[in-house]
Amino acid sequence: MACESVKNIVVAGLGGQGVLKITDILAEVLFRAGYDVKKSEVHGMSQRGGSISSEVRYGRNVASPMVPAGECDILAVLETDQTELFLGKLRRGGVLITPDDVPTDKLNNPKALNVLVLGAVSKHLDLPEELWRGAIAAAFPEKLREGNLAMFSLGRE
Repeated sequence: MACESVKNIVVAGLGGQGVLKITDILAEVLFRAGYDVKKSEVHGMSQRGGSISSEVRYGRNVASPMVPAGECDILAVLETDQTELFLGKLRRGGVLITPDDVPTDKLNNPKALNVLVLGAVSKHLDLPEELWRGAIAAAFPEKLREGNLAMFSLGRE
């Protein structure tokens, strides 16, 4: 385990885009890698397509699941118009990933945008690809596994 300090990742989007699914996968990967992991969610009006965010904190010892303003290392936004709303979470020099940063024209299913973005997030974390692939495979039923693994790989490119 290389991360001594606490690292913070925020994923934001609209209800139904799979924000919670990718942070569940992200938390599982980090846990499998041996980190202490905390996760929190803000649902809001998510069932009606409203804003939703989920925060993942990891490190050697994480006390709180909430990411303080200005301390997010990676902000992944699944709906571009949500960027401004969550930008205050991002630290100076942090990484912002939006749909503009991934090849959305190659999506095999519009519902797989979340996993495509997760692939882009994974490039910024020094974790073995096998951990990612195992957690993704475990998170989806068999009929959706290969398509999501393909989107993850595309997002990593």
